[in-house]
Formats: sequence, structure tokens, C-alpha cells
Amino acid sequence: MPTTVHLIKAKEEDIPEIARLANIVWHQHYPDIISIDQINYMLDMMYSVKSLNEQITVKGHSFYFIRQNNMNIGFIGVSKIENSVDGYFIQKFYLDQTLAGKGSGTEAHHALLKLLNPAQMKLTVNRQNFKSINFYFKNGFKIESVADFDIGNGYVMNDFVMGWTSTPPSR
Repeated sequence: MPTTVHLIKAKEEDIPEIARLANIVWHQHYPDIISIDQINYMLDMMYSVKSLNEQITVKGHSFYFIRQNNMNIGFIGVSKIENSVDGYFIQKFYLDQTLAGKGSGTEAHHALLKLLNPAQMKLTVNRQNFKSINFYFKNGFKIESVADFDIGNGYVMNDFVMGWTSTPPSR
């Protein structure tokens, strides 16, 4: 059983730490899914100081460090779903892969649910990212649709859109 994880809200001055963690996790997790060139392109696009600052100050994203044993072991980024009172989009959910599979991610997910008390959550995940897809299935997410996003530089994200609701839909 892992040591309890805590979510700590990140501030603008924490942007370098978010970028550092993203660089570690992306290079641990994604080389079997996308090319190193695409990893570096996406890190630059989404995790530069300028991009992270815009996500926090302009787009209204909130970032939370996943902390265990007084160490940041990952982070979660969320935003409100447009026109939803209590719906959230999980923009980012990353955990140091040396700690994956030991319950820390599920603990972080449960802490996020307790913190936000959402009625629904959505996210996108690469269709070849089987480890993460299975994690989301285990935590109650369902595939809602398939979506492809052109992210520039000749790269396309081939994703599943997944959703979670606090109560099962009625039939």
C-alpha cells in the first residue's frame, strides 16, 4: 500500500517544477507510443514557461502536484467544462513512471474527486496508450468517442475521448 498522496495546488511560481516533471514523465512513458521528436515538440508546445503561464492565467487551468513523502511525484491539470457548473476536463494527469502501478495514481484520482466534487469529468488519451486507458477504465471512465487532433508540425494526436460521471447514467 502506497504512502498517502496529497494534492497541492500549484501557483505561477511553480511553473518550472511542472515543466521539470512533465519532461521526466514524458520521456519515461511516451517513447513506445510516439517519436522522441514528437515528444520534444509537444513538451515545448505545452510545457514551456510561456504556455504553462497562459494555461494558468488566461485559460483558467488549475494544476495540482501529486505529492508523496514530501516529494512531487506528478501533477494533474484541470479546467472547467464550458457551460457546466460541476464538470471538469482533465487536461493533464502525469505520474513518475517509476511509481506507477502502486496505487498512487488511483489515490491521486480519488483525492481529485474529493477536492472538486465533480458531477462529470472528461479527458483525452492517445489510443495507443494502453497503460493509461486501463488506468482510466479501472477508475470508472468510459470511452465516449474517437477524435484526431492536428497539433502542427505534421503531428496528429489520435485519441479517445473518455468520460466519468458521479452517478451511473439511467437506462
